Amino acid sequence: MKQGGGAPSVWERSRQLASQEIVETAIRLFTTQGYEETTTEQIAREAGVSQRTLYRYFGTKEDLICGDQDALGALFKETVEKQPAGVSPWDALKAGFTALVTAGHSLEQTLKISTLIFRTPALRARYEQKRDLWQYDLMPVIRERLRAAGREGPAADHEARTIIAVTFACTDAATATWIASEGREDLATLYDQALDIIRAAP
Repeated sequence: MKQGGGAPSVWERSRQLASQEIVETAIRLFTTQGYEETTTEQIAREAGVSQRTLYRYFGTKEDLICGDQDALGALFKETVEKQPAGVSPWDALKAGFTALVTAGHSLEQTLKISTLIFRTPALRARYEQKRDLWQYDLMPVIRERLRAAGREGPAADHEARTIIAVTFACTDAATATWIASEGREDLATLYDQALDIIRAAP
């Protein structure tokens, strides 16, 4: 229950802090000693909570890193939906991508999380699973934007799927390059460059 017309309660703040401590501990251990080599028992112990508490906050070991993907997907969709009517599907999706870069994390933390996801097969599989749901949820949003521009029917559905798929492919390519540069490159610029490469292809 929230106090003062929306302020988090003491219990909620305690839960958020505990959850954040668990995630930060997991990232540190996964980064220093490896994902497979780190147990949930060790994470719980170093975070100062019981394993039962850890699993109450995070259903699986993968969700310690990928658990906020559902919230990020909702933010992505909401951002795309809020773009003005005249904004193209491409630019609306770019706005969604931009909103995610540091959502809930510092840029340094985002880099660590992205590196873990891209270089750990179990985390990458979980990530891809959630991203498939993002694309599915974005379909009606992009289709409606195309409909407003006069495109209808199966061809518009195909166009919407293609735009979404290409956007996500460019996002992944940009993220992979960003990781390879150890964060020295600008992620948004890398995304623009990836999209330019696609558009310039013969």
